[in-house]
Amino acid sequence: MKTNVGTLDRAIRIVAGLALLSLLWLLEGNARFVGLVGVVPLLTATLRFCPLYSILGVSTCSRQLAGA
Repeated sequence: MKTNVGTLDRAIRIVAGLALLSLLWLLEGNARFVGLVGVVPLLTATLRFCPLYSILGVSTCSRQLAGA
């Protein structure tokens, strides 16, 4: 896997993932499980790889990180 998620993009994904996961505790009923979608941005931020970016040919990381 080639790194394609940059530092700012990574930070945004972490914040968005945590916000979505917080819905597990904030919502009631079956709607609360929408928060599990937050696992996806957290996982892509952790791995620094986004499969969708790869398909679209997008990269938000610097050239130094792209080679890692």
